Formats: sequence, C-alpha cells, structure tokens
Amino acid sequence: MSYFKDLFRRLFLSRRWIAAQFVGIALLILVGLAWTRLSEKQVSQVVLSLLLPLLLLAAALVLQAGTMRRLAEGETRRVGLAFAAASLLGWIAMAWAAWAILDWCNDQIPQWAGYLTSRSSAGWRATLFTDEHIQRWLSIIEWVLRWIVVPGKIAPYAMASTLAGWRLSWRRTLRILWNWRWWPAVVLAALAAVWLPGQFFTGEPHGTVSEQIWRLGLKLAATYLLGVGCWVLLLGWLAVLFGRQIQPPAEEVPVLVPVLTGPAEKSGSAKAEVPPDETAQS
Repeated sequence: MSYFKDLFRRLFLSRRWIAAQFVGIALLILVGLAWTRLSEKQVSQVVLSLLLPLLLLAAALVLQAGTMRRLAEGETRRVGLAFAAASLLGWIAMAWAAWAILDWCNDQIPQWAGYLTSRSSAGWRATLFTDEHIQRWLSIIEWVLRWIVVPGKIAPYAMASTLAGWRLSWRRTLRILWNWRWWPAVVLAALAAVWLPGQFFTGEPHGTVSEQIWRLGLKLAATYLLGVGCWVLLLGWLAVLFGRQIQPPAEEVPVLVPVLTGPAEKSGSAKAEVPPDETAQS
C-alpha cells in the first residue's frame, strides 16, 4: 500500500474524530469567547468563570488525543484516553516555552538588526545589509522556527505519548524527525495554514459595510478550514510514517545458536557425530 493510500484509509477510518475536530474546535472557540463575557456578580458565576477554562482545556486535550490515537490505527496503546490527554500537557508546555522565547526574540529583532547593520562595511550597509533587509531575514528565521521547527519537533513526541504515555520509544520517534518525508509535510502545512491565510487580510478594505462584513466572514471561515484541515492532514501523515516503521516479526529475528547443539543427554553435554575415516578402514 502506498503512503497516500494509507493516509486516505486512515482519514476515512477516523472520519468521526475528524468531524469532531472541525465542529469541536469551533464550539470551543465560541464557548471561550462567551467565557470572556461572563459577569462575576454572583458566587455561581465566579465558580463557573474559574471552572470553564479548565473544562475547555480538558475537552481540547481529549479531542486531540482521541484524534491522534484513532489516526494511529494499528499501533499498540499502553495508556487510556484520559492519561493520553493529560500527557499532552507536557508537550504543550514545551511549545509554550519555545513560543515565549521566540516572542522575546521577535521583540529584539530591531536591536539585533541595528547592531548587525552597524558592524557591516559601508558598501554592504548601503546595498545588502540594510536595516530593513536584516529585519526581514531575522523575521523569516523567527517565523520558520515558530511555525515549522517547533511544531515539527514536538508533534511526533506528542502523538507517541498519546499511545504510550511517557514511556516513549525515543529511537522510533527520532526516526520520524530524520525521515525526509516528514519535514516537507510540515513546511506545506505551515504555508497553507499560516502564511496563506495571512495574505487574506493584507489588502485594503473596500466596498460597502455589508460587503466588507461578508468578505471578513468568508476570510475567517477559510482561515479556520485551512488551519484545522492542515492540522488533521499533518496528523494523518504522521500516523502513516509511524505505521511504516516496520519491525521484523519475532520468528524472523536471527538467533545465535551454538555449533555443538544437540539433543539432551544424560551426561548433560552436547556432542557432534563425526563420520568414520574411510582411509583408516581400508
């Protein structure tokens, strides 16, 4: 079976969880927006405002863990869904820490660009190493780290943890990171889910107010569909790559056998039968 046939098969088998991704994430966003509008005049409202974020987080974790486990059909599951969802918290914390560092780097880009410009020669500073060019290059590097490197490195470990908890097969996961089929998929997903929707909102608004509202709604809907769709496809492709790491069956594993191995004897030692020397008999 080819890689793409395997991908489509897994997507078809996981169609309910995939539908839950498109519907569930939208509902979580709407409930989250409603949570920001809750008043806190009564005790029950205060308790609800404190519990609702935890419930939204738990629902999001279960949704992602369940989708990953269903896409990884055929893989051995060592932990339950609840523990698998909880294990995602560690990887989310790592991603959040990486994003916090990148946010700090993004704030420092103007200072770094000014320093690099000042260190270049006058000729290069006037043509190539201008402040604008260096800021653009540093922004591209920061974008690649944020949307390609960080998700591409964390997603394989996150999917593995939904199956085995924290007792991961590190070598198997590392093989995904070294697989050349993985990183082009991450690049395409980042371009389609992040860069392309960003182009929707670069133009100047025009037309009547009603037309602008319709355009904005369509742009938001397209952004949502592209984001969730690319995420699901990326998870499906990751499950395919995990499934293609074929382990040799137990009966095919070579076993070292001693040369003088024979049936058990009373003496407790093994011996080999040697044919008689014909020259000696003659």
